[in-house]
Amino acid sequence: RDARRAYRQRPARLMPLALRFALRELRGGLTGLRLLAVCLVLGVAALASVGSLSSAIVASLSAQGSEILGGDAAVTLTGRSASPEERAAFDQYGTVSEGVRMRSMVGRAGSDNRILGELKAVDGQYPLYGKVELVGGGTLDAALAGPSAVVAQALADQLGLKVGDRIELGQSTLKVTAIIASEPDRAGEGFSLGPTVMIAMASLPETGLVQPGSLMRVSYRIKMPVGADAGAVKPALNTAFPDAGWQVQDRSNGAPGVRRFVERMGQFLMLVGLTSLVVAGVGVGNGVASYLDAKSATIATFKTLGATSTLIFQSYFLQIGIVALGAVGIGVGIGAFAPMLVARVAGDALPVAPVIGIFPGALISAAAYGLLIAAAFALWPLARAQSLPAARLFRSVVDGGGRAPYWVFAATFAAAAAIVVIALMGAREPMFAAIFIASASGLLALLTGLAAAIRWLAARAPRPRGVLQRLALANLHRPGSLVRQLIVALGLGLTLFATLAVIETNLGNEIARTVPKKAPTFFFLDIPKDEAAAFAAQIRTASPSAGLRLVPSLRGPVTAVNGTPVSQLKNVPDGAWFLRGDRGLTWSSGVPEGNRVTDGAWWPKDYAGPPLVSLDAEAAKAAGLKVGDTLTVSVLGVEITARIANLRVIDWDSLGFNFALVFDQNSLGNAPYSYMATAEVPASEERQVYTAMTRAFPTVSVIKVKDVIGTVATLLEQIATAIRAAASVAVAAGIAVLIGALAAGRRARTYDAVILKVLGATRGQMLRATLLEYGLLASIVALLAVALGGLAGWIVVVQVFEFTWQPSWLVVLATVLLGAAVTIGLGLAGSWRALSVRPNQVLRTL
Repeated sequence: RDARRAYRQRPARLMPLALRFALRELRGGLTGLRLLAVCLVLGVAALASVGSLSSAIVASLSAQGSEILGGDAAVTLTGRSASPEERAAFDQYGTVSEGVRMRSMVGRAGSDNRILGELKAVDGQYPLYGKVELVGGGTLDAALAGPSAVVAQALADQLGLKVGDRIELGQSTLKVTAIIASEPDRAGEGFSLGPTVMIAMASLPETGLVQPGSLMRVSYRIKMPVGADAGAVKPALNTAFPDAGWQVQDRSNGAPGVRRFVERMGQFLMLVGLTSLVVAGVGVGNGVASYLDAKSATIATFKTLGATSTLIFQSYFLQIGIVALGAVGIGVGIGAFAPMLVARVAGDALPVAPVIGIFPGALISAAAYGLLIAAAFALWPLARAQSLPAARLFRSVVDGGGRAPYWVFAATFAAAAAIVVIALMGAREPMFAAIFIASASGLLALLTGLAAAIRWLAARAPRPRGVLQRLALANLHRPGSLVRQLIVALGLGLTLFATLAVIETNLGNEIARTVPKKAPTFFFLDIPKDEAAAFAAQIRTASPSAGLRLVPSLRGPVTAVNGTPVSQLKNVPDGAWFLRGDRGLTWSSGVPEGNRVTDGAWWPKDYAGPPLVSLDAEAAKAAGLKVGDTLTVSVLGVEITARIANLRVIDWDSLGFNFALVFDQNSLGNAPYSYMATAEVPASEERQVYTAMTRAFPTVSVIKVKDVIGTVATLLEQIATAIRAAASVAVAAGIAVLIGALAAGRRARTYDAVILKVLGATRGQMLRATLLEYGLLASIVALLAVALGGLAGWIVVVQVFEFTWQPSWLVVLATVLLGAAVTIGLGLAGSWRALSVRPNQVLRTL
């Protein structure tokens, strides 16, 4: 009666009645909408978690900017201290703390055991912000009084040190007075190869580590008065001292490298999460189709009692909307607590402790993605069910249904457009995000087209002689066939598996294959140039068969490009990394080993003209530079402008000393410099070489390549862990999609099984026909998935992470085949219930 009374009412007035019907049906539980809820929870939780964690880390970097940087502003010079005029300029802004950071070998006094440490010399003003926590308490000033040092816990553990022991640092012996528990500015100091050893600035000259050309960084941290504009320091200092060649930062970006890494990784994982949600959207569509298929008799009954199509649509739209809102709310709730959970479980692996709080922007965008995806994929089956007349609904098990109205196309397109707009607006690199989204959309379109092609070919293929083969072929193109749903679901799932396998194997092979084959055994840094001959002789004595390579080394920043100061350049691309901060510089009379000139020509060995420089071709392309352009570098405060003579390709995988900037000998040969060296030593002689060199040259830093590999491997493992975490959600969504695709056709499968049983078919025959059907589909899609997964993996590995392309194709193929086998197993499991139904039970309901 309510339906008939409302028949002639406008759609808006039908809403209360539709809501009553929706709530009554939902009282029976979510039996038919569980798949929709699971898919949305997985997808939204992934997006909300990644967005919240990324926002929490960036917020921490911003909130702790002064503490991470060590001041409101900081000026860093390479290889030199500030002049009196420069120091006076710093003092005008507030309290200044001077510090020196460099690498050095550290050993227990009287022992041959030495390790590489990060030497940090500080003055009495340090730290300007935060506090250095010492194990057992105490103050840093008291601990550094006299010839003493405080060391990181990791260094104490490796050398077996305790308070009161003595260490050898360069040419000095110092007493360990405390163990460091935490440093306030550790995150802002970037990548390090060893644990910290901290001494007073007054103790630094006694170590003998500061030599002409030493690789040291001198920092001046400035604590400004409350309310002072820290952002004004950089332009003012660069204007007053245009040739200083320093790096100036302020508290708004205390750790730019960490921020860039977090933002880029966050964007990648966000796009992976969005792909997971798109995959889940297919599951939403299948779940809604399955639910409405089960409700076809109820809908037909409503219509015969006078319910309008509008009332039917509103009622089931509200049901789906209520469930979708609940699922999105659960996913957002999980994402809101992600920073707290990650900080508790894996806080030590993060660059900084994330801010614990709620980040509305990340949560709102995740919720918007979820609701838009749900609308885009649910409207289609909902509109088709609404438009069918009652008579066709009663026979929907054998009737594929009509076409959806045109407004559904428009609404679906609008939802998809909104998703794209939100993704592009929130992306750090919109072009990369646009390519990613276009690829996902293209994959959906390709799989849909493949399904249509399979149906078309199956309908026109010659009929096999075997009954089971004919039945399997007919199932691919008959009315109500699930080929489209299965191809899309299977294609998305297997392509995702293949992509993840490619990325995983590349991350492993990046270390396991390339590095051990090409890397030297040791790096030696800060070799005084007047001791180079003695150094080489000592290496030969310790290991006669050692392969030694000595390279002159300086450091200095690029201060100008074609006469334009780098500080005035806008939007420096990531690939032009050599324009940021100080760079390693060298000179050479010939083309360096492992390099190949691709443009221009190398200078003669006896060249004595104006300064020339050779530049890495890839970096030059990123910066838009060519042969004939000029670069200006600052070496110990002296500006040198050189013309780019040639571009060259560098074999970075060799792990040798590869310099982006190589000058002619005449330009830098007279500057104060030191040497670097690499040595390839037989494994049996590694220990004796290490001991001999650290004893004979206490001021030379020795780096074991194995230690570098271990540090890089740890970083790669952290990246892989993050990818696995996001991928696990995507894989779960893919499995849910497959289950949904099978569930969507269960009613039709049951009907087919009953008819075949009545005609005399056995369960085994029908199971074999199903196996043939799913096996054929899985084989076709698996081949496509390997190709598409390889392409997607190449984009991520080579273009995003800039690693070499070296996947393990056997692993990738095995992963895809395993996924296909699991799919076939799920298909058979889903069909088993339909094949087990007794014919009389089904026939009585028809």
